[in-house]
Amino acid sequence: MKLYIIAGEASGDLHASDLIRELKILIPSLKVRAWGGDLMKVEGADIIKHYQDLAFMGFMEVIINLRTIIANINFCKKDLLNYKPDAIILIDYPGFNLRIAEFAKKNNFPVYYYISPQVWAWKSSRVKKIKKVIDKMFVILPFEKEFYKKFNFEVEFVGHPLTDVIKRKKTLFSSETVFKEKHGLNGKPIISILPGSRKQEIKKMLPTMLSVRNFFPKYQFVIAAAPSLPFSFYSKFIKDKNVVLISGETYELLFHSKAALVTSGTATLEAALLNVPEVVCYKGGLISYLIAKSLVKIKFISLVNLILNRAVVKELIQDNFNLESLKVELNNILDPQTRLRIFNDYAGLNEKLRIGGAAAKTAAMIVNDLKNC
Repeated sequence: MKLYIIAGEASGDLHASDLIRELKILIPSLKVRAWGGDLMKVEGADIIKHYQDLAFMGFMEVIINLRTIIANINFCKKDLLNYKPDAIILIDYPGFNLRIAEFAKKNNFPVYYYISPQVWAWKSSRVKKIKKVIDKMFVILPFEKEFYKKFNFEVEFVGHPLTDVIKRKKTLFSSETVFKEKHGLNGKPIISILPGSRKQEIKKMLPTMLSVRNFFPKYQFVIAAAPSLPFSFYSKFIKDKNVVLISGETYELLFHSKAALVTSGTATLEAALLNVPEVVCYKGGLISYLIAKSLVKIKFISLVNLILNRAVVKELIQDNFNLESLKVELNNILDPQTRLRIFNDYAGLNEKLRIGGAAAKTAAMIVNDLKNC
């Protein structure tokens, strides 16, 4: 069997890699051609386009890079026709993937979607297209099944794959002492900084995130570097030799952290599942932000707050993401009483997401569906 998988971001690479692993347990001879990253490659996928070359952040960035995006779409269509997979699996990344899904459906390829686009946040009109071009949708957030039901589209809630990933990773973590010795850290508590995985967002987020470090001398600040980017990229932002970069060990870094400053995205949920009090940060280009603000219909930007439907973690967005606000909120999550409240809320989050085996369930349903085609 041959599958074609498209993941356009770091989180998609992670979840697609787990899905490939589970698919290969069911079909050992499986061949996978993919758009993705290093984690998918480790699982045996033939990576033809790396997500580093695909991720454009914000409306203006998409417009500026439109020629490249169109060229990628055209390349993908030709590649699909040449490869002739038995099915296509799409991982989030809707702007690109829904265009490919439409083309694939016209050419009679079965199309599966693992991890729904956030159509509940904006562009709910996309559901009409999804119903037409997607054979099966596998969702990972509890409220998504009810959302799609409003549009008379039955989807499968498989649980959030991060619960499995983190459970597996935690068994491999070293002690805090060993971790700090390995990375040349001192005995101070760690405040981790997660500025994102794209160059564009790191440039916008990291300088402000680092600006608070001198106001918290009792802590050491450690940046979770994106594995896809060289350390030299970060050096222009780091003026303090005491700031440490660690790549490829974000979960263990968070596990040993007292608090975290996190760019909005999947990492906000990762920090919460690892029980780390966090401040969620976001700043985009002004035009992109104004367009998004006029279109997005949700109260929160972090997955933690969205899933629990209340303000559990503080969100600093656009102009509110500044040195003074960051100082106040970081001080707040280091306060014992605030931390106790956050830990109680995180327990509720874990309760909502604790259904396990998302990748295994999805793989089994895809294989079963293909056998019955």
